[in-house]
Amino acid sequence: MVKHTGRPAYLQIADDLRAQIRGGALAPGDPLPSTAQLAEQYDASLSVVKMAVGILRNEGLVVGQQGKGVFVRDQAEAAPAADLAGEVAELRSAVQELAVRLAKVEEQLATSTTRPGSRSSR
Repeated sequence: MVKHTGRPAYLQIADDLRAQIRGGALAPGDPLPSTAQLAEQYDASLSVVKMAVGILRNEGLVVGQQGKGVFVRDQAEAAPAADLAGEVAELRSAVQELAVRLAKVEEQLATSTTRPGSRSSR
């Protein structure tokens, strides 16, 4: 289930599926559950699940087969691309988290009262 942590749901789902793949719970050649099954499992919309699976595809962890489904890729084949893609995904995640934190700081600054006698920079 997706948690309300401020981290986008699709990233949480991708993280969980990635951990299952790297941990061996989903082995090379195993099919991922259907989009509908994943949506029910994570209590998320179909579009959110599709975005999460798209991240795993971009990282080279899974591969889609038209009309058959999405399968865990053999990591020996995908290792170089997966390593780089994983690093990019981690960087994107860190940037997203920083953006959320920055937005909170900016909101606090905008709503805080100014000290008497302080001047605007305009």
